Amino acid sequence: MSNKNKYDDEELEKYFSDKSFRQKKIRKNRTQNKLIGTFLFFVIAAVTAGCGYLYFLSSSLPSLEELENPKLEEATKIYSSDGELIDKFFLKNRTKVTLDNIPREMIQALVATEDQKFYDHWGVDIDRIFKAFFKNIISGSLTKEGASTITQQLARNLYKDIGNEISLNRKLREAMTAVQIERTYTKEEILAYYLNTVYFGKGAYGVEAAAQTYFNKSAKELTLDECAVLVGTLKSPSNYDPADNPDAALKRRNLVLNEMYEEDFISKENYNLALNDPIKINLRKDYANFNSPAPQFTEYVRQLLEKRAEKYGYDLYRDGLKVYTSLDSRFQKHAVDAVKTLMGPFQKSFNGYWNWNANRNILADAVDKNIKQSEAYKKAKTEQDRGRIYDKMKNDKSFIDSVKSLTSTVQVGFVVMNPKTGEIKAMVGANPNTNFKYGLNHVTQIKRQPGSSFKPFVYVTAINNGYSPGFMISNDPVTVNIGGTVWSPKGGGTGGSISMRDAIAKSINVIAVRTAMDLAPMDQVIETAHKMGINSELPNVLSLALGAGEVTPLEMTNAFGTFANEGIWVEPIAILKIEDRNGSVIEELHPETKEVLSEEAAFIMSDMMEGTIDYGTAVSIRQYFHRPAAGKTGTTQNYTDAWFVGYTPQFVAGVWLGFDDARIKFGGAYGQGGKAAAPIWGKFMQLLYSDDDFDFPVEYFLMPPGVEEASVCMISGLKSNGTCPSTTDLLIKKLSQKKCSIFHYSAPSETSVETQEPPKGSVGY
Repeated sequence: MSNKNKYDDEELEKYFSDKSFRQKKIRKNRTQNKLIGTFLFFVIAAVTAGCGYLYFLSSSLPSLEELENPKLEEATKIYSSDGELIDKFFLKNRTKVTLDNIPREMIQALVATEDQKFYDHWGVDIDRIFKAFFKNIISGSLTKEGASTITQQLARNLYKDIGNEISLNRKLREAMTAVQIERTYTKEEILAYYLNTVYFGKGAYGVEAAAQTYFNKSAKELTLDECAVLVGTLKSPSNYDPADNPDAALKRRNLVLNEMYEEDFISKENYNLALNDPIKINLRKDYANFNSPAPQFTEYVRQLLEKRAEKYGYDLYRDGLKVYTSLDSRFQKHAVDAVKTLMGPFQKSFNGYWNWNANRNILADAVDKNIKQSEAYKKAKTEQDRGRIYDKMKNDKSFIDSVKSLTSTVQVGFVVMNPKTGEIKAMVGANPNTNFKYGLNHVTQIKRQPGSSFKPFVYVTAINNGYSPGFMISNDPVTVNIGGTVWSPKGGGTGGSISMRDAIAKSINVIAVRTAMDLAPMDQVIETAHKMGINSELPNVLSLALGAGEVTPLEMTNAFGTFANEGIWVEPIAILKIEDRNGSVIEELHPETKEVLSEEAAFIMSDMMEGTIDYGTAVSIRQYFHRPAAGKTGTTQNYTDAWFVGYTPQFVAGVWLGFDDARIKFGGAYGQGGKAAAPIWGKFMQLLYSDDDFDFPVEYFLMPPGVEEASVCMISGLKSNGTCPSTTDLLIKKLSQKKCSIFHYSAPSETSVETQEPPKGSVGY
């Protein structure tokens, strides 16, 4: 028997014979069992907690599908029909580029500065983590020394659920995601994703946006020192901003260049050359907040896109759509130039007329409105604070002067369309001489009385009813009794008879009213206007013949396009095609079209309205433009609004001038449509048709087979038999036979119209 067995036998015998020994042994065993049990409990608990912790971390990590298909936020880009980028919609200004379009020096600068072991690690650099850990302990800061690899930084950029807080949780989530990214993508793909997502400052996300923002060039055109400058900003975009902090940016750039040299990415010669280069910033300040050449048009496009977003499920600000529009940047430039050229002198004429002392109530309202819309007023936390701010601004002379200037600025709504396609080719929705480019769009968002520019709807209704342009109408004064209220339209009333042709050219109100009373009933006029593109509700009152209803400039321009397009109405269109970021077509848009006038009626109206430009109220156009053109002027009561809507056989354009506060009026003949609005139209057409980029042939309004020429006696209004003074006129062949015996028209001097509402005032011209 061995000594051990002997000892065990002795201990066993003692265990049974010695009660105190036995109890002591039992207590000892119990203590040992408790310790072992406690240890096992904590081991199991720790393993369970660790597994739970890892499960918790992994539950907030991106899924495999998200890792394989990361979705970058990318700006939606808006293009003109001639291929120009005219605007961008984004929350983060980012433009995606492939690695082939990124300079090798950019990648080398990035690796040398941010992650020198990038090609050797599997997403996490363990050595770097420990070095950073000990450095932070020595410095007493947890954040002084970073240890994130490029892949870890990409994980934060792509997957926002990882977070940015300084914590162990975030670092572990970041590391776990980085490992998964490395398993999913090649090193080159990781670099491409990183350089398309990282923030370079000034609102620029990604290297392409940064290159455009700081150097006004594409990423592939960047030089060595420019690559070093951009990589240098990554450590702190605000501190190393090359535009705002050039000295700090220069030092940081040189450090990047040194790192590249130390890593043998560049030669000593290239290092020295780049080191001695000054930083040459060509800051494109408009890139982050894109300075669109057509801001009101692109805002109109944005609104149209948002209406389609739910249908197609896209995010307008993140999905990188490509939107191709109808606008032509060359048309737009000519439109802006025409408005700028003529609005300056016109504004000066108005300033010489307007007297704020005589209009203190308008000024008081404007001051009140602008104070309450100010940031300082809105941010005030109490009514007392708002009261103090209100009183201070109300007595601030410089603020009052700015309100006066803003409120008395003449506004403009100018739109150009192709009447055959409905495409909007240019849009100036606000005075381009001001900085308020993204406010009210005066082409699509205002409704004003069109004045006499509405008269063509009256006359075309009469033409549809079989009356000739040579139909003679009494120019005697007319008085309308409307429920006891007497109304006599001004403009005309000098006696004799005038043809509809001359009446529209010279914009004679009395003739338009008589036409509406006896030849073109107002319900028919309203129906015709709606068919031609006027969507606004129109009042069924006699004064509508003089433009008492309210419409938008886009509606009026579109409706006149029906005349230019031989009676076929075409829906206005601004967007031609929408593509996703990969170039797949989401939607192609095609305008609705329908024939609403006969070709004959449309031609006769064009022929009549040529007189407006040739010898009528818009003769001012001929100082600029000498091709075949037709149109109609409009001036509302007390010269509140000035209009001209006109067209050539190729294009239709409408001009409105006025004020955001309709109580402000031009108050003089300089504010007539023919003197204020028509010259802008003429100047634009002059610039457009003389542009060497285009070769528009001279076109005429061609008479269709359904129209015949005839001589009409201007005394009797009958077809001329050669014995009286006559003029060559145009008749509707099919309908004129029924009307030849009543070509001359006379009306009683007073008419009772008991059922209509009192008319709203509107003057002619």
